[in-house]
Amino acid sequence: MRDITLKIVGKQCFDDKEEDQMEFITDGKIYLKDGSIYLLYDESEVSGMTGCKTSLKITDNSVKMKRIGDVGFGAELYFEEGKRFCSVYRTPYGPMDVEVVTKWIDDRMDRENLSGSIDIKYEISLQGMAEGRNRLTIDVM
Repeated sequence: MRDITLKIVGKQCFDDKEEDQMEFITDGKIYLKDGSIYLLYDESEVSGMTGCKTSLKITDNSVKMKRIGDVGFGAELYFEEGKRFCSVYRTPYGPMDVEVVTKWIDDRMDRENLSGSIDIKYEISLQGMAEGRNRLTIDVM
């Protein structure tokens, strides 16, 4: 396991409103296991999930994201191009159904040097109340 710095950029667009972008830089960890890259980092105030720990498992054609928090937050999302994934997003206000449809994944991670980036574009629906288009880019610096 190696210490790294990550640049994380998230873009959201709900209900055809102007795009909202959040960007932060954080320390994390990276390691390779059975051909998959694992990224681990703590969320920040910028993401609105202070106290949450996020892990990503990056395989050749998919990304599995787990968020676990001590303040009632928690989620597990699975991204695979062209696939639909349903899950439950736990918040301090109660659980919400979440549905993700992955439009594309651009995996530019170098498994030999454990560097690169991952870019995911997806549509999300939160319990049918809010639907949006999102893009998540993570650069290992």
